[in-house]
Amino acid sequence: MKLKFTASAVMAAALTLTACATSPTGRNQVLLYSESQLAQMGDQAFTGMKEELKISNKAVQNSYVECVANAITAQVPASVFNGQWEVVVFDDEQVNAFALPGGKIGVYTGLLKVAENQHQLAAVIGHEVGHVIAEHGNERMSQSTLINVGSQAVGQVLAANEVPQSGPIMAAIGLGVQVGVQLPFSRTHESEADVIGLQLMAKSGFDPRQSVNLWQNMDAASSGDRPMELLSTHPAPQTRIDNLQANMPDAYADYQATAYRPNCR
Repeated sequence: MKLKFTASAVMAAALTLTACATSPTGRNQVLLYSESQLAQMGDQAFTGMKEELKISNKAVQNSYVECVANAITAQVPASVFNGQWEVVVFDDEQVNAFALPGGKIGVYTGLLKVAENQHQLAAVIGHEVGHVIAEHGNERMSQSTLINVGSQAVGQVLAANEVPQSGPIMAAIGLGVQVGVQLPFSRTHESEADVIGLQLMAKSGFDPRQSVNLWQNMDAASSGDRPMELLSTHPAPQTRIDNLQANMPDAYADYQATAYRPNCR
């Protein structure tokens, strides 16, 4: 008996029922969740992190991070968030930072050892805020929802048609979705956030050329301990650098046109 449905058909049907949008770089998106839902999730997640992780009590360190973050968030459209961003420095050796819908920014103290100056820190914070502006969190959750719905439907079709070896087929579909859809999708988000972050830092008065130095530092800090790019959620450092350099002329023009120069210390 021939299957009446395929994974592609199920996904196509699901997509027709979803809300379509366009990212800041012109990429088509599927967004299933409302801004208020995402803001509530972001607030809950941030509250949980503040309860679980140690918060830095170093006034100078906190002031420095807030200075950079405030300069970046001043460039965020009111349609994305029209309130006071909450910035927290977590006392943790992770070389990382994040931003959440609803105006939340977290920076780990480990990042401050790799981001050597305010410009490099601005590159990271701009990148993370770029994820929020482009609604990448909404898009990833929407994608996961559609994949789960599609996988369940495919499994039901295989079972209904008594397809032999349906278990291995479903496992292969899962691996194909991860490598063929989810990982490239995530790398697309990272590259898009890099471009948005580059624009944000330049318009905020931070030197966008320092973003390249940042990723050179990141590469050195990783000591080459990362998976091959095909199986990674993030582009390789050199790929990111090439992407940043390709967008540098416009960003540097914005930087030169901006009179304000932050002095965060």
